[in-house]
Amino acid sequence: MSHNEALRNAALERLALLDRRVGGAVAMMRASDPITDPLRGLYISEDDAQAIAAAPRAGTIGEGALGPLSPILSEWARNVGIDEVDVDLLITALAPDLDRRFEQLYGYLHDDITRRRATVGLALRLNGHDVTEPAARRRFTGDAPLIALGLVQLEEEERPFLTRSLRAPDRVVSALLGDERPAPNVTVIDTVIIENDWVTRLAGAADAGVDLVHVVDCADTTAVALASAALVRSTGAAVVASIHEGLRDWGEVLADATREAALRGCGLIVDSLDTLMAADPRVVDRLAVLPRPVVLVGRQGWEPTWSATVPLSLEAPALNLAERDQAWLRALDGRPNMPDVAAATAAFRLGPDRIRRAANAAVLAADYRGTGLAADDLQWGARQQNSSGLRRLARRIEPTADWSDLILESEALSSVREVTARVRHRSFVLDEWDLRRGGGRGEGITALFSGPSGTGKTLAAEVIAHELGVDLHTVDLATVVDKYIGETEKNLDRIFNEAEQVNTVLFFDEADALFGKRSEVKDARDRYANVEVAYLLQRMERFNGLVVLATNLRLNIDDAFARRLDVTVDFPKPDVAERLRLWIHLIGRKLPVDDTVELSFLADQFELSGGNIRNAVVTAAYLAVDDGRSVGMVDLVQAVAREYRKLGRLCLEGEFKEWFHVIDPTAQPVPGVPLPVS
Repeated sequence: MSHNEALRNAALERLALLDRRVGGAVAMMRASDPITDPLRGLYISEDDAQAIAAAPRAGTIGEGALGPLSPILSEWARNVGIDEVDVDLLITALAPDLDRRFEQLYGYLHDDITRRRATVGLALRLNGHDVTEPAARRRFTGDAPLIALGLVQLEEEERPFLTRSLRAPDRVVSALLGDERPAPNVTVIDTVIIENDWVTRLAGAADAGVDLVHVVDCADTTAVALASAALVRSTGAAVVASIHEGLRDWGEVLADATREAALRGCGLIVDSLDTLMAADPRVVDRLAVLPRPVVLVGRQGWEPTWSATVPLSLEAPALNLAERDQAWLRALDGRPNMPDVAAATAAFRLGPDRIRRAANAAVLAADYRGTGLAADDLQWGARQQNSSGLRRLARRIEPTADWSDLILESEALSSVREVTARVRHRSFVLDEWDLRRGGGRGEGITALFSGPSGTGKTLAAEVIAHELGVDLHTVDLATVVDKYIGETEKNLDRIFNEAEQVNTVLFFDEADALFGKRSEVKDARDRYANVEVAYLLQRMERFNGLVVLATNLRLNIDDAFARRLDVTVDFPKPDVAERLRLWIHLIGRKLPVDDTVELSFLADQFELSGGNIRNAVVTAAYLAVDDGRSVGMVDLVQAVAREYRKLGRLCLEGEFKEWFHVIDPTAQPVPGVPLPVS
């Protein structure tokens, strides 16, 4: 016989003992009550009222408890956190849920056919307790195990205490019958997800009797996974109650989780305490009295005013490189022909739970395509775990450009590759070689891209994001800068807070608008402008992600940023050779061009940046497609002239040479050179 079957049989045997006692109580009531009115319980006559007033106070029914508990039921009670008296009171409360005869019997004993559940008074009397005894009555107060653990619910609070009905939740009934399925809104973890020294120490504290723990979660949200691993080692399982902002039925979720932890005799994790405290400031005191370890997870430190009980206060660490690799491999256990998981996921800082979900998403994507698991699948799965909060503050760009699209001189290209290498190997250098920075500074990487407009700064940020497999978020200055004092700092704080929940490249274009030099204070505007820059300096130091600042004027960036920059990249205007590569690359293989096109002439004669060259190619394509023909040199020259005018530059015959007549109708055409299309 299995353990669950034995528990079920023991509960039913206990119910049979209660059945005999209830039968005896019914017989006693019939023998001592001459009233035979078939409608009794629906009204009270004058004679009934006189008889009730003259009757002695109701005493106990039966002598003491129903007898000793069976070993398995006694063990179950100890695991739950209740004693033998509570077990009998619980059986009395849930009897109608196991045998409908008890509805009628309880109605008879109440002298009220509408009262089909045991009341406080009836439950106490059936189990041999004096209803005036304070110790007996305390069995049903808020801090008593039956009520605090949610095993019994007291209904009809408007009634006097002794006539309040008792209800055992369905989950308690099913648990006594051997059903282990938890409530739908409760998560039960019974396997160790991750192991490290932090987990071992917390498990040891729980074994030593520490019942209340407060954990400040890190940006990678590792607290729940690490705490659950510790509780699994200490109590065999962990029940997680996820209380997120906006959850309306949070009270029901917390009650179900508390009850499930009691029924399993394991620890409870509440995430997130910050949200819970905003809804009910007294909740910590109620959780602190539970007989099993309770781990409260939040984003802010412990406030002494939250509870008179002093918790063990901890900070959840981020996973190091080896632990993340271990979590990925464990989540992908059994997948054949896996790619290099460590290389594919090196840029992603995720906690164990998010790694598990990312791995599941990657497997689903691979199975959908009917191909083997690839590195792109792992990166796509990891990106699906990103918080959507940043999208309200910054524009998300799905990167598609790669290194072949980035045409730069060698030194600049090498510096851009260095940024990618820093992100990819950051965990190894900081953890394995112990080069982590102190002073409360984060582990983030900051790069400054400076150079004229159109030289590839934004494209370089996109290439980095594509190479790392992460998203690119461009900060919109319109969502940041605010005319009201202090609001700009709040907006920046929101951006950085959300970005810490996302694996992304955070890109500030026109960064000198935010990171400009502090000036001498001449009026209030100068002072508050300086405060904004100073705050930004401090907040960036605490950031753990990758920030790329782009500016056309490097000299406008505050000098204090120089020390905080990890990589600086100067994007010069392209020379002749680079311009030729740009023309060839941007025209590509699909754009149809005729024999008149001379790309070497365009590269030699026109000093344009990559952005301007791209604009010229696109403009020429539209000119040609409108006439239903291939792109010719005339189209490209006309497009270059338009770029010159946008830049405020003169179109001189010395630059356009034999093609000058294309843009100046008064110029003399050169023999053999095509005329502009009319």
